[in-house]
Amino acid sequence: PARQALRRDGAKPGDDIWVSGTLGDAALAVAAKNKRIKLKPAELKQALQRLDRPQPRIALGVALRGIARSAIDVSDGLVADLMHIAVASGVAMDIDPTALVVGEPVAAAAAAFNADPLVWILTGGEDHAVVATFPAGTTLPEGFIAFSTVVEPADVPALSGPGVTVAGRVPLGAAGHDHFAG
Repeated sequence: PARQALRRDGAKPGDDIWVSGTLGDAALAVAAKNKRIKLKPAELKQALQRLDRPQPRIALGVALRGIARSAIDVSDGLVADLMHIAVASGVAMDIDPTALVVGEPVAAAAAAFNADPLVWILTGGEDHAVVATFPAGTTLPEGFIAFSTVVEPADVPALSGPGVTVAGRVPLGAAGHDHFAG
């Protein structure tokens, strides 16, 4: 309907940032396909499901109309897609990585390979979860995970304008999934 589209340009300072579920599974599948890691069969199956058969979040998108101020699907990676919102909205976003939920396949792979799961979660793409901003205190549909708040650029020392940092220290710019990489 007119004027109800979920857009990138509506985030405001003070908004909460939420994501619809866990991230990183599809990045694991890409790493396994490229033989950078070897996953156990059950983990590989789950990761490949997220990569090869993403579930459209149409019902969720419809439910968020009139509630979310901004939204985007996580196809390029959480940081890269939040960067799209930050730039379009003219705000800064500071991600609290400790508030993100690490799903089973990502946790298992991180333990098996002594790796940081946040690499897959923050920069892996193709999970097609929805990340959105909402006025603080909004009651959201089941399955969303709160992990950060939108802030003014002046409140994030690493940024003087729109952008994304992790724990206020590490500007990640547009780092994310490359749809055209092998």
